[in-house]
Amino acid sequence: MKASADMIDEDPPILVCADLQCEYLAEGRSHAISDADAIMSRCQELMTLWRDNLWPVMHLKRIAQAAWFNPASNLTNWIAELKPRPGELAFEHPLPSAYSSTRFADYMTNIKSLRCVVLGFSLDETILATVVDGFHRSHRYQVVSDAVACRRVGVGDAASYKTAVVKVIGHFARVRSSANLVCAGGQIAL
Repeated sequence: MKASADMIDEDPPILVCADLQCEYLAEGRSHAISDADAIMSRCQELMTLWRDNLWPVMHLKRIAQAAWFNPASNLTNWIAELKPRPGELAFEHPLPSAYSSTRFADYMTNIKSLRCVVLGFSLDETILATVVDGFHRSHRYQVVSDAVACRRVGVGDAASYKTAVVKVIGHFARVRSSANLVCAGGQIAL
């Protein structure tokens, strides 16, 4: 699926893939995501579109230094189907915001036309914190609502929690469904 040059007359947006790590698939873990299969499928579709068009893809990986986080564990590995490919950027960040990585913050500051489309896991941590941090730096983000997920919450309905987080993100970034982002024929509508 190739995109039309007519739809993107500027530099293409960067696809930011947030925390697509095994931790979020491990059943019984506090960060496990209940709808991970559906979200991964949507992420794979969007990553394929970006890669087929040779548009920039960037990956974020959380490497927290909290007591609950074991960086030596295989759970911090990329999900095999969604891991970075050669030529794609990858940034490790110790705090929820990707801007906690000096390399990421420097890279984003030096991009001429910064437009990013965000997908992935850790909606209520990495994605929320990065979008808010970027907003304060005048960086433009779009979050794909059906290609993001957050961990199961201890109480209440997971879908309602996700809806609430997406609503908060909407104050700092544009929120779109993948259907509204990708038009017929695989064209991107920005």
